[in-house]
Amino acid sequence: MNKVILMGRLTRDPEVRYGAGENSTAVARYTIAVDRRFKRDGEQSADFIGCVAFGRNAEFAEKYLRQGTKIVLTGRIQTGSYTNRDGQKVYTTDIVVEEQKFSESKAAAGNGGQNNYSRPSAATSVADGFMNIPDGIDDELPFS
Repeated sequence: MNKVILMGRLTRDPEVRYGAGENSTAVARYTIAVDRRFKRDGEQSADFIGCVAFGRNAEFAEKYLRQGTKIVLTGRIQTGSYTNRDGQKVYTTDIVVEEQKFSESKAAAGNGGQNNYSRPSAATSVADGFMNIPDGIDDELPFS
């Protein structure tokens, strides 16, 4: 089984290209920085992992992902090799993205990753199409 789950932040905006021809497929490449679990000498370190997405996943990356966006992705490891211009063989390892999701809200991303949640008042309109729940009716809701 070849399955990878990663959570990290994009190091730069995705690079998206389209194949030639009538049925051109989008291909997005990006790198995410994944924090390591343990610190060395009190210093946080990260691994920088190359990812490649195809088709709808690539179009999603082009439209919504930006440098600094925190995402969770699942995929598989794919290795390969090629000969560069100097005649040297170069080995590659990429994650082929199968699924990608945001790992934090827009508000948290705008606050540098800090979660400063506050409940909006009933008069506040929300642009995402969801209705705000007025204060004081929590006991009447079938869920919490």
